[in-house]
Parts: sequence; structure tokens; C-alpha cells
Amino acid sequence: MTAGQPKRIFVTDCEGPVSKNDNAYELTSHFIPDGDRLFSVISKYDDALADIIKKRNYKAGNTLKLILPFLKVYGVTSQKMIDFATRNITLLPGAIDTMQFVQEIMPSFIVSTSYGQYISALCKAIDFPLENTYSTRVDIDKYHVSKRESLTLRQLAKEIATMRDFEIPRDASSLEQFSPHDQAIINRLDEIFWNEIPKMPIGSMFDEVNPVGGEEKAKATNAIIAETGSSVNSVMYVGDSITDVECFRSVRKGGGLTISINGNDYAVREAEIAAMSENTIVTSILAEVFAKHGKEKVLQLVKEWSLSALGSFEVDPSLVIKAQRLYPHQLPKVEAITKENNTKLAKESLAFRKSVRGEAIARLG
Repeated sequence: MTAGQPKRIFVTDCEGPVSKNDNAYELTSHFIPDGDRLFSVISKYDDALADIIKKRNYKAGNTLKLILPFLKVYGVTSQKMIDFATRNITLLPGAIDTMQFVQEIMPSFIVSTSYGQYISALCKAIDFPLENTYSTRVDIDKYHVSKRESLTLRQLAKEIATMRDFEIPRDASSLEQFSPHDQAIINRLDEIFWNEIPKMPIGSMFDEVNPVGGEEKAKATNAIIAETGSSVNSVMYVGDSITDVECFRSVRKGGGLTISINGNDYAVREAEIAAMSENTIVTSILAEVFAKHGKEKVLQLVKEWSLSALGSFEVDPSLVIKAQRLYPHQLPKVEAITKENNTKLAKESLAFRKSVRGEAIARLG
């Protein structure tokens, strides 16, 4: 790093780049009957509102507040959230080593849509400073549900869980481009979440809980930049989903480096590099080159991506040895994203994502 160059910083999403979990999905599936279906429908609705319909004052990741009334009515408490997270954290292989390594070479932060209870448990598991994290804060214990509300919410949960899957048309830009049946589903969900639940006392959750997704991730990253005295072009941001899109755009526009790790279509279409790896050593390698030399050197390494190229980019010998042991024949796929290969890489990345995190979690936005 040359004199006068702002310090480079590492910012990563959590679920995907660090762990295999989707904690909110897993919580809902565990505590609510047919919770997997309930969450999947609401998650797809979230994607449609954020990416296609562009509902005013709505952001990707709001699924985490929309499911809260249902979690509450089925007996979820803050302690249960912590206990469940602690028991069920599943890290990507290499995650502990990577998160320790990046802290040694540059200021490192986690910006996650996940509930704070999950992030607290994760930080203990990987020995990462909780003060270097941003996440969705919720005190579910302060809310109360009447018997009448409880009955209504249970009925609504059952109704949503039995809704047919709906498809988000590729390249759609409005609700009118959805099928009539799918428009009817979305309109019904609008009625539930923006009319019926807000009229209940428990609906105050929707006003008080602010998920760290979409533009909130970008705001968190900007706060980190200010706190560290850095600049946008000194940020390496790692993400994998629709909640990272706004941050990818902000960092990329400011000259920083954006990397999709096992990302879905939303992530691949906004990042500059697509990486597909079941081990986080790829993140360690890219982070070290970024910390030492900056974005352009990382892009150059990606063009020459191979075991033999690592030495030319001053990659730590211990990382090179570990990479050779893990991948004696060929490194995991890492490729710069272009207009020409974007669609191909998105399909490949989604397929790889499914192999690493499982079909159910991988298909969530």
C-alpha cells in the first residue's frame, strides 16, 4: 500500500460466504408447521417486491420482519433464537481460518441481514469481534400476541404455506408481466402484509424492525468506510444474494472490488468476480492480493487463475501449500464477470450453490 492510500478493508456477508445456513429459513422451518413453505413463499414475494415491483420504501431482506409475527405466535423467544443458532451453525470449510486471516491483513467486517442472535452465536463460533458486525436487531420478547391475534396469524400462516409457487419472469419490470394467477397471489400477500397484519398490535413489528438488507447494507458499508477512515475504492465486498445487490452497486460504482461467492443470479449480475468454491481459501487468496496490491492486481490474478500463477502475485506460501493440498489439479472456478458470460456464470454459480448449501436454501433470493 503506497503512502497516502486509504487503508483497504474487507466486508463480507455472512450466510453464504462464511456459513451454509439460512438461519431465518431454518428457524421458520423448525418452529412453524410447514414453515419451509411459509418462508419460501414470503421470500419469493420479497424478491418480487424488491427487484421487479419496486414497492416504495421496500428493500430486499424484509422477509426477516415479515415472518416475525408468525415466529412470535409459535413461541419463538430471543433465547430460543440464540440456542437454535448455536446448535445449528454450519460453517463453510476453511471459514474459521479465513476469517482469522483477513483480520490479520486488514480491518474486517461482517454486514448481514441475519438476526443479531445468529450473528452473536456465529461470532463466538469463529472468534470474530461482534463489534465489527452489522445485523438485523430484534427483541422478539417485547411483543405480545392476544388469543384472537394468535388464531388469525395461525390461519394466515397456513394460508400462505398452501399457496402455489409463483414464478418471477426473467427480465420482468412490472407486476403486469406476471401470470394472472401469480398476480392474484401477490395481491393477496399485499393484503395480508400491508393491510391485515398492520392493523393488529403485533403489526408494530413492521415499523420497528429494520432488516439490514439492500440499501441498509450499503449504508452499513459506508459507515464502516467512515469509521476506518478509508474510501469506497479501498473496499473488498463479498456477497451472494439479492440483499447484497445495492452494496455491490455502491462499491463497484466507487471503484471498490465486488465478489460473488457461490452467488445466485441476483449476485452474479451485479458483482465483478464470480467464485464457486466449497472452501473459503479462495476468499483468503483474493483478500490477500487485494490487501497488498488493490483491485487491479486481483482482476489480473483472476485472468491468470491457476495454481502456478499464485506465486507471481505474492500469495502467502502457506496459502499456496494449502491450496495445492486441497486442489492438486485445478483451483475452484473464479472468473471475471462480463456481459458475454454473465448468464452462463449465473447458471453455473446457482448449480454450485445448490451443491454446497442444498436445494431449499440455494433457491432463496
